[in-house]
Amino acid sequence: MTEITGRGRRAKELFLSGYNCAQSVAGAYADVIGLPETLVLRLSQPFGGGMGRMREVCGTLSGALFVVAQLYGGEDPSTDEEKRDGKARVYAVVQDIASSFRAEHGTIICRELLGIREAETDPLRPSERTSEYYRKRPCGDICAETASILERYIASHQPVRHPANGADRQTEIS
Repeated sequence: MTEITGRGRRAKELFLSGYNCAQSVAGAYADVIGLPETLVLRLSQPFGGGMGRMREVCGTLSGALFVVAQLYGGEDPSTDEEKRDGKARVYAVVQDIASSFRAEHGTIICRELLGIREAETDPLRPSERTSEYYRKRPCGDICAETASILERYIASHQPVRHPANGADRQTEIS
């Protein structure tokens, strides 16, 4: 099991306060990527529930990759080789983080993590957040674990700094 970090605890807090899985992980890093938390929470919302509750790629991983884009992503799809390297760099980061996630959980697919075999009765309507909901789902813990995986990755792989809000921001990760 992944040792939970400060960002992991923050991600779980966000989830337990009602945000979806993607929002919870991305929101835990809003200050690191230099964007207002409200904006990060809004932009990452569609990725929850395995992409809009389709139960595909786990939303916690999508939330982490939202952060990766700001810290490691290239800026230009140019034919210039140096700029193309940015795309290769971010793909490598994605694969490293997904590999760590898969090693921890056995899959990156939401429905497999939740043990869902058939489509839910109303895939558009989010489940009511009750104590029973939180008790039977691993999502809060997975939020914490994914944010912690990302925190350790960032600590060991120097991010490419990108301007956010008009300045090149460096924020303490933990």
